[in-house]
Amino acid sequence: MEPRDSPLTTHVLDTASGLPAKGLCLRLSWLEDHSQQWMELRTSYTDPDGRCPGLLMPDQMKAGTYKLTFDTEGYWRKRGQESFYPYVEVVFTITSNAQKFHVPLLLSPWSYTTYRGS
Repeated sequence: MEPRDSPLTTHVLDTASGLPAKGLCLRLSWLEDHSQQWMELRTSYTDPDGRCPGLLMPDQMKAGTYKLTFDTEGYWRKRGQESFYPYVEVVFTITSNAQKFHVPLLLSPWSYTTYRGS
């Protein structure tokens, strides 16, 4: 299985520079139903295109609540820039493993936007 076959993907764009956010650290977590505790599934970094392929393989995907945590402070610090947001957490629900889910993040030191992409 290739990482690009992942049913869950993200793409981070640095809107301050108009370029992909290369090297941004992010963590994928899943909310365990019975304990209501977040369980970290994967830590990764965005590639030169700002993408993070292979976050979750089809056999790992199950219905539930997931969270992507983006280390925005670390990203901006490496660029010599202050950031208003030390991290961005995007919490979302997956109800069916028969679909693909894309969670883009548009990022500047002072704001961010996310949405369900395709």
